Amino acid sequence: MTNTLMRRTVLVGMMAGLGGCATLTSLNDAAKPLDTYDLRPASGSKQGRSTQRTLLVAVPQASAALTSDRIMIKPDPASITYLPDVRWSDELPAVVQLLIIRSVADTGRVGYVGRSGAGPVPDTALLVRIDTFEVIARGEDIFEVAVDLDLTLINDREQSVVATRRFSGSKQSASDQPAVIVAQFQSLLNELLPEMSDWAIQRL
Repeated sequence: MTNTLMRRTVLVGMMAGLGGCATLTSLNDAAKPLDTYDLRPASGSKQGRSTQRTLLVAVPQASAALTSDRIMIKPDPASITYLPDVRWSDELPAVVQLLIIRSVADTGRVGYVGRSGAGPVPDTALLVRIDTFEVIARGEDIFEVAVDLDLTLINDREQSVVATRRFSGSKQSASDQPAVIVAQFQSLLNELLPEMSDWAIQRL
């Protein structure tokens, strides 16, 4: 074997080895467990009008970027990425659906509330659209947690719109650390979920 051929053989072997290392690194990164965060329901008022009517909450609609278990962050208006190494406990639409169901149920003022496609025939269906559920970078060490949900109540028997309303808000954060960000999401939802629950119950 000539010296030139030997050098080529060694080079090809080195390149193949590097490719194998890169593949293993990617596989290891993909297999790395992500820190998982959950959000808690926040009950509406336990006082006030009660009803035995049934409410089913549909799986919320959301963009492809939000239909994920990752926590979205926007470093600028045109860019979308996700906080590294962390995730929600489920895909965001399922998380929001369960939060609304539990927040309404915890009031004890509704005959039945659950997921659409299960349970009794509903009197009313709640449609939810997630327009915003993200972290926005506003500047150096300045972040904003923003939530924007559009809710529509439908009379299931007549298939007519009962009411619609947008619920939105934001909280400032001085850190992009996941625990701090999630705490700000929870603080914001502690304000929005009771409002959503009371609004829905009053219109059943």
